[in-house]
Amino acid sequence: MTSQVPMPTRVALVTGATSGIGAEAARRLHHDGHAVLLSGRCGERGEALAGEFGRDNACFVPADLTRDGEPDRLLEHAVDRFGRVDVVVNNAAADHTGELLYVPAAEIRDTFEINTFAAIAVLQAAGRAMRQSGGSIVNVTSRLATVGVPTMGVYSASKGAMKALTAAAAVELAPYNIRVNAVAPGMTRTPLYEAWLSSRKNPEAAARQVADRIPLGRPATPQDVAHAIAFLASPNADYITGITLPVDGGYTAQ
Repeated sequence: MTSQVPMPTRVALVTGATSGIGAEAARRLHHDGHAVLLSGRCGERGEALAGEFGRDNACFVPADLTRDGEPDRLLEHAVDRFGRVDVVVNNAAADHTGELLYVPAAEIRDTFEINTFAAIAVLQAAGRAMRQSGGSIVNVTSRLATVGVPTMGVYSASKGAMKALTAAAAVELAPYNIRVNAVAPGMTRTPLYEAWLSSRKNPEAAARQVADRIPLGRPATPQDVAHAIAFLASPNADYITGITLPVDGGYTAQ
């Protein structure tokens, strides 16, 4: 007789889970007892992370969220694999920099396709999957949804749209007991940040300059952001919805 694997108490889907904030959010949620469906474009990193968690309560599903139907497919996979979905971390995104007056229209469209349109589609699919039992959706926005930084205008606009949607969706989905919140990371020591730092003529001076602009004196770590995501996803935040929580060391409080 074969024993059946017990169903997990909570199930989370994390998009953009193969590096940086997404990977750490998945690790934290798994540590907190969630089964985790990981999604991203890098199959090698995604499979390695799922293996780290154990195949009974984690799996990786590659996805290009800009393709029609992909968000629904991910949610269906989570329900088929684990029985339901309780938490969705809407994290997949792409960076963009460029002098605002000269950003090509194609780059603007590409940035909004992943950072805004795909993220909206994930939120829609998550809400449909959670209508019967409720749940928590956590969008990952940015400090740049609130403050202006030169060359980051298009990225800021794409994340600002998600900040606005977070509040509107929280009100509209509240009757289904679906909470919608966001975290807004400041400068975070992701692989992208490390690559940027290493490209500077004087990385140490650049790192000091970044830290000096942050009241707490250092950039965030991916774990800092993951802790905030895990809180908003947890039953400890059951009466919190519609907020954007800055995780920026006081940067936007200045």
